[in-house]
Amino acid sequence: QVQLVESGGGLVQAGGSLRLSCAASGLTFSTYRMGWFRQAPGKEREFVVAINWSSGSTDYADSVKGRFTISKDNANNTVYLQMHSLKPEDTAVYYCALHKRGTPQFDYWGQGTQVTVSS
Repeated sequence: QVQLVESGGGLVQAGGSLRLSCAASGLTFSTYRMGWFRQAPGKEREFVVAINWSSGSTDYADSVKGRFTISKDNANNTVYLQMHSLKPEDTAVYYCALHKRGTPQFDYWGQGTQVTVSS
């Protein structure tokens, strides 16, 4: 069974940093990309960033460009999100997602980890 487990969320002051991790297990297919989404209370889920599993190419939302960095560890099926210069508007539940080869969209999701940025 495919499982994505996020960790590293917490409470941080504005301007601070946080590093999220997501470990995927039970994979019986090839990964196309992994990424991060977030959802604030009362808001729709939004795309944050994704990384191509083979090439390492990245795609960042404008709202986090220059502040967040995604990285990966292919051998351990793990993706990271390094967040700097955090703002209160970054407060959300952050979800890890995996898009497998041969499908049109992200296929699997983690349980989410809370990131709270205080002002």
